[in-house]
Amino acid sequence: MEEDPSESERGIWKLSVDGSSYVTGSGAGLVLRSLDGWTLEYALRFKFKATNNKAEWEALIAGLTIAKHLEVQKIEAFSDSQLVVGLANGEYEAREDLMIKYLSHFQGMKSAFEVLRIVKVPRAENVRADQLSKLATVEELEKNQTVLIDYLDRPTIYEIDVMDIDVPREPNWMTPFINWLRNGILPEDPVEARKLVYRANRFQFRDGILYKRYFSFTWLRFLDPLEADYALREVHEGICGNHTTTLGAGHCLTSC
Repeated sequence: MEEDPSESERGIWKLSVDGSSYVTGSGAGLVLRSLDGWTLEYALRFKFKATNNKAEWEALIAGLTIAKHLEVQKIEAFSDSQLVVGLANGEYEAREDLMIKYLSHFQGMKSAFEVLRIVKVPRAENVRADQLSKLATVEELEKNQTVLIDYLDRPTIYEIDVMDIDVPREPNWMTPFINWLRNGILPEDPVEARKLVYRANRFQFRDGILYKRYFSFTWLRFLDPLEADYALREVHEGICGNHTTTLGAGHCLTSC
């Protein structure tokens, strides 16, 4: 008769991660498996240059970030990076400044989980995450319709500002998400309802505020018409400098 697993072994999610760096770009592949077999696959493309080691760290941190958003308490992460696994488990000493920063960021995430294990696996046992990381580096990534796709603007170890997102009073594109996340109300059209549930995995609604889950993007604040008019006038009148193009003004609004 088999023994029951210990209490600490119950309810453990599985996360497979891999990072890739090529001339065409860098990215990460993530495969998160729940207790009942539900699987989430992610291809994450970096909008910055990354070495293989940097990509491997970003992959692990991104996967743990998703798990944290899903309120996973126990997780076992698998990576084929000897360096990242060794640093995460305290088997190696971080000496380079970049590795020290990534290790510090990782250690800061550990408190979010009741159980967190990082396991080294052979590349042959990490095939799907490897495929997704390679997919994230191809030019026509957006055409893929089978996995979740996202972009990482900057390394996660960079400090960023976070702003609240105000929910506008008038109905808009956020209304269906709010109705679903707050009230459990879906569109009557079954196709639209399925699309909404799929996309809503990247959103949260808390304390009257809708948040979109990014890894290191600044949270955007949605303005009502009066606030938007004021902000645009401030930009064009020089509070953020002389912006002569729409692109320049838009960049100012998301960075000032």
